[in-house]
This record gives sequence, C-alpha cells and structure tokens, in this order.
Amino acid sequence: MAVAVRDLETGEAATVDGDRPFHAASTMKVAVLAALLAAVADERHHLDDRLHVRNRFRSAADGSPFRVAQDRDANAAVFAKRGRTMPLGTLAEHMIQTSSNLATNLLVDLLGVEAIREATARWGGAGVEVVRGVEDEAAYEAGIVNTATAYGLVGLFVGLEEGAGLPDEVRQFGLDVLFGQEFASGIPAGVPGEVREGSRFAHKTGSISTVQHDAGLVYLPDRRPYAVAILTEWEADATNGRRETVASLSRAVYDHVTHG
Repeated sequence: MAVAVRDLETGEAATVDGDRPFHAASTMKVAVLAALLAAVADERHHLDDRLHVRNRFRSAADGSPFRVAQDRDANAAVFAKRGRTMPLGTLAEHMIQTSSNLATNLLVDLLGVEAIREATARWGGAGVEVVRGVEDEAAYEAGIVNTATAYGLVGLFVGLEEGAGLPDEVRQFGLDVLFGQEFASGIPAGVPGEVREGSRFAHKTGSISTVQHDAGLVYLPDRRPYAVAILTEWEADATNGRRETVASLSRAVYDHVTHG
C-alpha cells in the first residue's frame, strides 16, 4: 500500500511509501492524457482530429501483433467504431471515463511512448513510467510493465491543476475529462456524503488482478483542491474489500486534510 497527498490550499505534502513502484494498471492513462494535451497545446494535434479505429497493435517486446479483447474492455462504443474514425478528444474521454483499453492503445500508438514520457516528466510525474500500451501480453511476459508511484501520480495531477504550460481551454478539457470519471468507489467514496455532494473529483482508477488504485484531485467546497494517490497491491485471489480499502484510505486523507 502507498499513499501520497499534496494539499494545494496549505502546501502541505505527505507520503507513505510514496516512491514505491506498483504496476500502474489504468492509472497510466493519465500520462497518455498528459501527452495528448501537450500535443494539442503544441498544435501537433487537435482534439477534433479524427483517428482510424482499428484493433491491431504491435507488442513492445518483439513486434508481434496483438489485439485488445473486447470482452475485457469496459467500453463497447469504441469497438463499435472499428473501420471508421473518432475524434481524439472523444477517444480521450473513453480512455479516462470508462477506461477503454482500445482507445488507450490507439492514442499510445498515435503519440508514441517517448512523447508520453516527455509529457509525464514535464508535468512533474517522475515515478510514472509508461513503456507500452495495455493488454500487451508478450511484453508483460518479458517484464515490460508500466509502473507508477503514488508520489509520481500526485505530481501529474498537481501539474495539471497548476497549468502544465497548457492554454486554459486545453487544460480545462483535461480536467473536464477527468471530472467525467464513471468509477466512483474509491477516492470519492471516502469523502463524507454531505461533503461529497458539493465536491468534484478529477481522478483515474486502475485495477487488475493484483492491484486496486485511484488517484486524482479532490475539490472540496470553498478551498483549493488536494491531490491524492492511493495504490494497493493484493493477492490475485483476494477479491473482497479492495474498493472499500481504497475508500477507507481516502477517508483518512480527507480527515487529515480537513482536520489536521
């Protein structure tokens, strides 16, 4: 388990094992979003540019072809567009809000791993290492794995909140995408209900068989946000209590931020 928090209201920061690397799972998609926003800011791409939707990718391990499994993807909408095109901004929404793996790999292929790494570093996300897309089983077997630290994820979200050198409209698009996150059982669930109703959460979850993560910005009423990352590791057969644990840790962070 690792937790990192930075309160932009007070400047206070705290971590527990904040530099410990975990399998990033879908939290790596925040780094992909960062690279897309940077490319839009630099006018290398535009959010309304259209990208051909296909389901064929090359492994980072050996170049062998692989596909994203439709029955493992959280979003059928992108699969429904195969053979047609979708705007980059729409793909970003699917990647973050419903964690579409197909949308993710399309954007990773377009942007390139090196551009993703550069944007991550520029935003202050040292500790978030993206080396490939998702569902690349050959790369996984070869030990080529995306990793993240709680400290690095907090850095990414702080970078976005503080501007990251982005035009206001591009930065706001990134925040709006994250505000639209559909999975709310982690960080948001840890904020008391009466407060949660007046709060906003720009965050990204991530889970595979052995990890359950959530990281983002928490905008409580009448104050600047705090950035928090909660990373947890589990035995593959330990399926109960994962989301509740993340929510409980989120509550502990909330209590610390609001009551000291």
